[in-house]
Amino acid sequence: MKKKRLLYLYVLCSLLLASSCSFPRVIILRDPLTPEEHLNLGVTYEQQGEFDNAIKEYNLAAKKLPRAYLHLGNAYFQKKEWKEAETYYRKAIREEPENADGYNNLAWLYYTKKENLDEAEKLAHKALEMNPAKGDIYRDTLEKIREMK
Repeated sequence: MKKKRLLYLYVLCSLLLASSCSFPRVIILRDPLTPEEHLNLGVTYEQQGEFDNAIKEYNLAAKKLPRAYLHLGNAYFQKKEWKEAETYYRKAIREEPENADGYNNLAWLYYTKKENLDEAEKLAHKALEMNPAKGDIYRDTLEKIREMK
């Protein structure tokens, strides 16, 4: 038994000495956070203005939670990376067509960029029809688009 331990210790030390680092690396084989926890962590980062960290967390959440695509769109929108924001809003709509926020946020992106205003109006109108509970928010988007047109 003692020889086995010594052999194991010898092999371990040899591996450590052969590596380029004097400390062993820790490799996590299983993510300790749930997708919901990654999403919540992303929201926290986003609220603190740490958009790149938020995007990393949202990408991890998106592997299992389609609603993370909406958050990715929002983070890219905050960074004024319009193309990426549009990509993720479209993905959010495709993955969760019943989530009216995706339609409204894409409409708001078009309003902000002053383009595709006809499509923006349709998107905002659809969001309003889908979720009247958020009527004040969606109606505001729709009215601003119509004023701009």
